[in-house]
Amino acid sequence: MQKNDLKTRFTPPPRWDSSLLAASTIFADLCQHIDLSQQHQWPDVARLNQWAGNAPFRFVADDALAEDGRYYEEYIYATNTIPTRKDNWHDFFGALIWCLFPKTKTLLNQLHMAEITQHGLKQRSKLRNKLTLFDECGVVICLEPEAAHHADLLRTHQWQQSFVSRRADWWHTVRPVIFGHAIYEMATSPFLGLTAKCLFINVPTGFCQWSLTDAYSFLDQKLLQQIANGGLLLDNQQLTPLPLLGVPGWWDDNRRAEFYLNTEYFRALSTKNISTKK
Repeated sequence: MQKNDLKTRFTPPPRWDSSLLAASTIFADLCQHIDLSQQHQWPDVARLNQWAGNAPFRFVADDALAEDGRYYEEYIYATNTIPTRKDNWHDFFGALIWCLFPKTKTLLNQLHMAEITQHGLKQRSKLRNKLTLFDECGVVICLEPEAAHHADLLRTHQWQQSFVSRRADWWHTVRPVIFGHAIYEMATSPFLGLTAKCLFINVPTGFCQWSLTDAYSFLDQKLLQQIANGGLLLDNQQLTPLPLLGVPGWWDDNRRAEFYLNTEYFRALSTKNISTKK
């Protein structure tokens, strides 16, 4: 989504409410991984650490960062602890992504530090911008072999073909997985205009029927390998726009084909972008 839209259109719920997570299929993976329905108040760092289990990192109150004085990424890299603001949707979802993708999140931190070492804190490199974009807004589109064509459909904004004509492929051979914690935060109060960034990953036949534990473990390792090998996040064919509420099953209104006729939300690919991709 655009920065101006975020400032003028989005306000997260003011209080903890586990019912809104249980009511939306966007949060189904989180609710299946952790029984959030039994969480009647904001999870504190002790509860987050309980959910993290034996992970090689821990969550700490955000005060620790303020007292330390180091930059956020530097602090995580040096201490293996993640500063977490109290009663904050953004940091709550960020913590859950650390629990679900520990290897990938650790790698992103390492890549940030490598870029900071090379360019300094003030100059943000292209890779650091891409790392942040994926970290905040990424949705991994998992494609089984027979659904590989959906990558081109989504990259070229052929929304009707992917979301309507080939709708039956979704959740059978196409499996979306949210990585960006800002996307989860904004999904607590969704609005037309909510847009994520696609990262396309090829997965084995039958992946969409795997257990949640097996699927996330596979993706964490796959993302680790492909991002570490370089180039994935800098590829112009990756991190393309995804109108999140168009994903079948994630928004009630999209059960009607007319929903996708909203060209302000489901925008055609601009001629500038078409020429860039050639």
